[in-house]
Amino acid sequence: MPYRDSSNIMKKHFFTAAALWMALTGLPPAQAQELNGNAAAGAGKIAQCVGCHGIKGYHSSFPEVYRVPMIAGQSASYIVSALTAYRQGDRRHPTMRGVVGSMSDQDVADVAAYYTALGGGGGASGGSGLNRNDAATALKLIEQGGCKSCHGDNFSKPIAPGYPKIAGQHADYLLVALKAYKMAGDSPVMGRSNPVMGGIAKQFSADELKLLASYLGALPGELRTVPQSAFK
Repeated sequence: MPYRDSSNIMKKHFFTAAALWMALTGLPPAQAQELNGNAAAGAGKIAQCVGCHGIKGYHSSFPEVYRVPMIAGQSASYIVSALTAYRQGDRRHPTMRGVVGSMSDQDVADVAAYYTALGGGGGASGGSGLNRNDAATALKLIEQGGCKSCHGDNFSKPIAPGYPKIAGQHADYLLVALKAYKMAGDSPVMGRSNPVMGGIAKQFSADELKLLASYLGALPGELRTVPQSAFK
């Protein structure tokens, strides 16, 4: 598994991400979310969410079998960004686009605020541990991709609220997401159009992406799944 070093890669990806964000929105990341979400209101708007995200270990079967992501404890800004990307078609997933298509901007902000408020419970790691050699290789790949420049040193404290927490996220979901960024616009029903993440993912082989996802999923994180029964 080759390792391609680049001493300035993290700075390059950080400034590229910031420049693209401002070019597309006209705003710095911290100002991009204009609506204030109401967590209490969001509690009444999650009927379409809990069927997947409210069941521990629930698996999706599209585009392949994987555990749906843990979103409780994720930042509101990132949840809004992700849902907006599904609505606009930048993330191509028929089910998610259908769900978000019925939501107003305020609904999205409220749901995001609700799931953020569910954090703080101390989520568990979402993957299995790697042997020493694989872990060392994964760290080199992380350096090569400049992952810490956006997601933070421990991958639970991103440098801006619009970036996701990924430590402890389900490894199989992380792999599906990385492959979606890599394939970008190759399919009308799959892929994620994000120039920065697409450029990063494309430099890695399928085996390298799997190793990255396994390493990140094995880290202790803040994300968790609140069981569906808790909403009754």
